[in-house]
Parts: sequence; C-alpha cells; structure tokens
Amino acid sequence: MPTRSSDGRRRPEPESRSDRPRRGTPARDERSDRPRREARSTDRPRRAPTDRRAESSEAGRRRTPPGRDRSADFEKDLAGLPPIPDDADPNFLDRGVRAELRSLSKLNADAVGRYLVAAGQAIDTDPRRALTLARAARARAARVAAVREAVGIAAYHAEEWAEALTELRTARRISGDPRNLPLIADCERALGRPEQAARVLSDPDVRRLDAETRVELLIVVAGARRDVGQLDAALSVLARGGLDKDRPGPGAARLWYAYADALQAAGRTDEAAGWFAASAARDPDGELDSAERAAALL
Repeated sequence: MPTRSSDGRRRPEPESRSDRPRRGTPARDERSDRPRREARSTDRPRRAPTDRRAESSEAGRRRTPPGRDRSADFEKDLAGLPPIPDDADPNFLDRGVRAELRSLSKLNADAVGRYLVAAGQAIDTDPRRALTLARAARARAARVAAVREAVGIAAYHAEEWAEALTELRTARRISGDPRNLPLIADCERALGRPEQAARVLSDPDVRRLDAETRVELLIVVAGARRDVGQLDAALSVLARGGLDKDRPGPGAARLWYAYADALQAAGRTDEAAGWFAASAARDPDGELDSAERAAALL
C-alpha cells in the first residue's frame, strides 16, 4: 500500500525517514514524460566549465595492431555487462551529457549513452535495474561526471546510500557542480549521520544553488535537525527559505509543507493548518497531501 512521507509524497513502501529531496533521473533526458526533479533538471544551473580529461576505456586507449578489427575488441570488452535495450536512444540524453560523452570513442560513447538512457527509463519502476545499467556505464566511462552522477542518483533511488554518496561526491569533484548537495545531505541522514547532513548547509557552494535546489537542501537539513530532536532549529532552517505567503518563491509548496509538518510536531496545530493550506494553494496538481493535512487539523 503506498504511503506518504512527512514531505507529502507517496512512496511505494513505508519509510521511517522524512523530508527527502526530489530525486533525479540518471539520464537527465529531455523526454516530455520525465518527472520534475524528482530532479529539477530544467531549473538547475549548468555545470561550471571544468578541466575534463579525455575518457576512454582501456581497450579504446590501446593502439589497434595492423589487421585487427577494433570494433571486435570493443564488443569483447562489453562481455559481462548487461545487454542494452533496443529502445535506449542516446538522442534522449540532455545536450550537456552528450557533450561530455564526446570525450569517449564513438563506439564507447554510443554504448555509455544507451546505458544512461536505459537507466533513466527504469529509475521509477525498477531502481535496482537502473543501478545495474548505470554501473555498466561507469565501467565504460568512470571519469565522466554525468556517468558518476547517474550512478549516484540510481543508487539513491535503490537506497544504496553509501554508494550514492560516493558517486555524487565524485561527480561533483569532476564537474565542480554542487547541484546534488541535497541528495548528498540526505544520504548522510540515511547513513545515520544527521550532524554531517546539517553541515552541508555550510558548504561554500550553497550560494551557487538555484532557489528551488536550495529549498530542497533546507528541507533535508531541517529533517536532520529533527532527527536529533532539534525541532526549533528545524523551524528556523525552514524559515530561511521564505515564509511570505504573498511572495512565494520556487519550491514554496514543499517548503511550506515541511514547515507545517514541523509546526504540527511542535504542537502548534493552528499555525500548521494555515501553512498546510498555503502549501495546497501552491500545489494545483495535488502532488502533496497538503489540503488533506490542513482539513484534518481544522
């Protein structure tokens, strides 16, 4: 039976944690049917330019001896990796990801791209398969930031928190892009390290986050404060996201939902009902259960 977390989203299985950020799809493709972040990809800043070293497989780096078919070596090198679905079209990838894959040989870039797209297509229905496919991409292109990010996000969906944390940090180290700080913080929470999760808010690169991504980070950090019984601190963290009902910012529906949930936990039910109602007003598609929570408190 699907359940709702304290951030209002339906989950396939009961979970003890709350205030999880939206999650992204590994391929970051441009299909019209992809979810909103669950990754905010349309709102996120592009990666800052970085010094990307050329990436290729070991087989691709070796000079092909005269008379040998390099494509045969390539196919042999793929042995043991999962098959790539026929409908995994690399053209579905975000333009920025395709640009990163140009550092690979043409054959390798095509294979890695197909793995990434297939992982993105599986992420919502079969996160374990998505992770397997993303790992296959990593086996072919471990120095490409988009590939390491894909593994991290797939691992996050599959609740492999340690792997997700490692991969997301690696992606950030390669690219310099801090956009996955909310996921990094949430992995720390899941690993039982709420203090480490809260420290992410002090990262110097937080100022580079777009407004909605920053809201997601505030929600996670507030959850970490609640994990250690610091309810007042959690409310203060959420208040930093903006509580002006006349001037709602990006992500206001989720921010105000989390704020209302914290108020209710603090026994301030009248205030909580008002903020649940405010959240519902910013959520016309009913993604959250704000209206239901507000009604229950009246």
